[in-house]
Amino acid sequence: MNVLVLDDEKEIADLVEVYLQNENYNVYKFYNSADAIKCIDTIPLDIAILDVMIQGKNGFEICRYIREKKLKFPVIMLTAKIEDNDKIKGLTLGADDYITKPFNPLELVARVKSALRRYTLYNTDEKNNDIIEINGLVIYKDEHKCLLYDKKVDLTPIEFEILLYLASNRGKVISSEELFEKVWKEKYFDSNNTVMVHIRRIREKLGENTKEPKFIKTVWGVGYKIE
Repeated sequence: MNVLVLDDEKEIADLVEVYLQNENYNVYKFYNSADAIKCIDTIPLDIAILDVMIQGKNGFEICRYIREKKLKFPVIMLTAKIEDNDKIKGLTLGADDYITKPFNPLELVARVKSALRRYTLYNTDEKNNDIIEINGLVIYKDEHKCLLYDKKVDLTPIEFEILLYLASNRGKVISSEELFEKVWKEKYFDSNNTVMVHIRRIREKLGENTKEPKFIKTVWGVGYKIE
């Protein structure tokens, strides 16, 4: 797999290169947009990681250039900017994902793998409905297996079913009552705190920050959701 990495911060570009090479990707690394464009024109790429704020043609312009050339490989925007308008702009231009600095290199690698998996699935006749992918978290329904940044997360059967149900209803707020009745197949009682305890254990196993959880969000007075 050929990966284009464009970032004018040498330390970041070099770090990304090391992590990707450790996963046996062929990395084409550039610190300026002119050389990156030459690479796009001459090398059959599988994915591009573009720094938005680079001098010369910025990441948005290069993303537009890629799509104007009818190249369909995934594009991940990499930037220190976190404004929603910039994110929307990047996605509108054809970017597939957006990650802000500072970032966990393992998360970036996971995002690369996720984007490549989606691209492969969308360009074949078979769609794999057995896999749910959310920002580095991969859930294999039939295998009852969960990976976080490619490392196995040891979940009990109940914990797995809770996580799977939330992920299968991504974006929807699920009440404790609904979770309990769907997972335990029993009637829920208001005094039952079983769901809360299991959610806490799942968060611990995912290494969640309890104040700002990345995956399972609490909607106070309503329930839980995965965005």
